[in-house]
Amino acid sequence: LDARTAKRYAGTAPEPRPGLRGGHMPGAVSLPFGETQRDGGVMRPPHELRTVFEAAAGGREQLYFSCGSGVTACVLALGATLAGYGDLAVYDGSWSEWGLPSDRPVVTGDGLDGSSPR
Repeated sequence: LDARTAKRYAGTAPEPRPGLRGGHMPGAVSLPFGETQRDGGVMRPPHELRTVFEAAAGGREQLYFSCGSGVTACVLALGATLAGYGDLAVYDGSWSEWGLPSDRPVVTGDGLDGSSPR
């Protein structure tokens, strides 16, 4: 699950760190970290979080989190823990590592249209 904004996930907004490609990792699903919070930045209650994560994770119980630098991915991991998930991992390099120029595949688009790696 990718905690960045939907536009950064899709590659339609510029990355704040110079030299990073736009888009997301193959197989990643967009879940902006703000969706785990109510207005004012307060974490949603566990039953609401469970609904948010079920919609994004599609029934998976093993969840992986990334973001721009590994920080807001931890917000998703906390939310998933509160929602009752237990098999969790945070990619601490996140997009700051994956998005560097390399041979690692990058996908653009919202992920709903069969976008292919570039």
